[in-house]
Amino acid sequence: MIGLLKGILIEKTPPDILIDVVGVGYELQVPMTTLYQLPEIGTPVTLYTHMVVREDAQLLYGFIDSNARRFFRELIKVNGVGPKLALAILSSMDVAQFITSIVEQDVVCLTKIPGVGKKTAERLVVEMRDKIKQLEGYTPTFNVDRSILQLNSPNQRADEAISALVALGYKPAEANRAVAAVNDEEINTSELIRLALRHSIGR
Repeated sequence: MIGLLKGILIEKTPPDILIDVVGVGYELQVPMTTLYQLPEIGTPVTLYTHMVVREDAQLLYGFIDSNARRFFRELIKVNGVGPKLALAILSSMDVAQFITSIVEQDVVCLTKIPGVGKKTAERLVVEMRDKIKQLEGYTPTFNVDRSILQLNSPNQRADEAISALVALGYKPAEANRAVAAVNDEEINTSELIRLALRHSIGR
């Protein structure tokens, strides 16, 4: 199993990235909480990884640190939560927000995450209650470096942000509405995705 990759960041097409490790390109999917903290393209990067082997594919998920990966692994242990949904959860809210939702049994907030219905939200509350103590104290940094992604044209940024949200499970119409509500010419694609996700869950 591949547990960690160190190489050069080649591409960022949220939620997918490409890392060159000694001449071999590894494709990974990363949550937005990791994407915001990645360095500029062409610079070294180290990511903790989780590998999923299926009959038809071998998938790699990347995380900025071991705590984020641990949180992902705890999520996919919950009945009905697979890697794609876990990635959507990690992209829609940080660990601190998730813990708050679990402690307050805020099912309504959880159901705003794409792919999380009422039954899944209730299951998350029940099954994650005993695990959150291990996660407390870990809050990802959301300081977005504006140099991470170049400022493109407004339409291009919006298109890229909408594509990223759809890849995370949002319906096209929902993604369009979320991006349109927060679109601003002064922000980059990464920040636009972050704001759209936060707008969609109301936090």
